[in-house]
Amino acid sequence: MSRTNLRSVSIGPDHDKAALSKGQKAFNSLIRQIEKRRKQLRAWETVTPTFQQRYVNELLPLERTSTTLQIRMVHLLDRAYVQKELTKGERRKMEIVIANLAGDLIEEDDEGNELKAIYDKYSPTSFDNQMAAEVNGMKSMLETVFGVDLGDDRDLSSPEELLQRAEAHIQQGQAEAAEKEAEQEIRRAKRKKSPKQQAAEARAEEQQVQISLSIREVYRKLASTLHPDRETDPLERERKTGLMQRVNEAYHKNNLLQLLELQLELEHIDQRALSSMSEERLKHYNMILKEQVRELDQEIFHVESAFRYAYGIDPFEPVSPDTVLRGLAVDLKELRLNVRTLEQDLAAFENIKNLKRWLKGIQLIPAAATFDAMPF
Repeated sequence: MSRTNLRSVSIGPDHDKAALSKGQKAFNSLIRQIEKRRKQLRAWETVTPTFQQRYVNELLPLERTSTTLQIRMVHLLDRAYVQKELTKGERRKMEIVIANLAGDLIEEDDEGNELKAIYDKYSPTSFDNQMAAEVNGMKSMLETVFGVDLGDDRDLSSPEELLQRAEAHIQQGQAEAAEKEAEQEIRRAKRKKSPKQQAAEARAEEQQVQISLSIREVYRKLASTLHPDRETDPLERERKTGLMQRVNEAYHKNNLLQLLELQLELEHIDQRALSSMSEERLKHYNMILKEQVRELDQEIFHVESAFRYAYGIDPFEPVSPDTVLRGLAVDLKELRLNVRTLEQDLAAFENIKNLKRWLKGIQLIPAAATFDAMPF
């Protein structure tokens, strides 16, 4: 994805013409779009290793520390619950705090059964029953939305298993639909085409031939000059071998811009040659460049999707190379504050008076039978 030359491929105004033609403007616009996307991919290549290093070395240890401290808090509150100094109202608040905190940690802790027992002790519904209800609700929703039968609920123990089964059903449906579409396409191909359809296909085929010829022409000009077998000097042969590898790579990828950049780098074309290209040639070049823009967009989409998946980022949350490190810094700051607060609270709550004072600040929401802000 790196630039091959500091000189940018673009068409400038010709001294014989007052302004660029429509095709020339489109060519320059497509070159700028490609450069913008190249820059974005280069930025991802630069930022990802830095992000990964900080994520592994700083954020994950902080998350593990926070989880450990929260588990300690569950056990501390569970032990404090029986203290005679607590009022009935304070115990009610503690039931909600303990159940919510334990419920969030069950999947995070190796000793999940112990936390599950604490959760069941303070929650009106057991963890297993609540999970079953959640799976059943998700199952009904997914079956309605995607129109699939996901089977017996008893085979599903978690929302993750349900989502995996739903994904498998959807992929199977997509494969069946694709197979059906392919069969229909074969049947359509066997039907006699109308003169209009035949003419449209002939134009498309001719256009594709011209596009291939345009790329091949640039490639052949470069290859004829760079062929290393014709070079007797060892150093020059090595240089040309490297350049030829770049030419072959660009040609096999139909990367017209990279081939043009190589021509500029080797001074096989100049600004005047670019400016004097015919409108017909520009038309073919522009079609190739549009395809390159689409391919780069797909590559960016895959890079960003893989980044979100790797680091647990919400699929709908915008991500960019310019913002991910700032976002990580914010997360680290919040986690460090969270850890400090937990450490202070664990020490303070050993004194029942401090725990009572803290419980007094928790406001219950009657309609939801919960509190307005989750601590820790």
